[in-house]
Amino acid sequence: MPPDELARLTDDIVAALKTVYDPEIPADIYELGLIYKIDIDDDRNVDIDMTLTAPGCPVAGEMPGWVENAVGSVEGIQVVKVELVFDPPWTPERMSEEAQVAVGWF
Repeated sequence: MPPDELARLTDDIVAALKTVYDPEIPADIYELGLIYKIDIDDDRNVDIDMTLTAPGCPVAGEMPGWVENAVGSVEGIQVVKVELVFDPPWTPERMSEEAQVAVGWF
């Protein structure tokens, strides 16, 4: 895949991830640091490793589907696979400055 197309897809995927919000925290999952890995292969399939703020999160069963739908709407993307991982555990230090401001921690 040409580097400029990879850059465009990556930017579009990040923008799509920023439309998915944790229902308990007023910040998107990307800025919260819940996305651990985004891999795009040459066939434009996307593998995403993500976590939750807590393993017992009430939307644990739904959030991967929200991420799949958001990223799947990006033009040119074929298949999206989202895997929930809990290693390393999420901590507030993974949050961007923007997310810290949103939740009043900064």
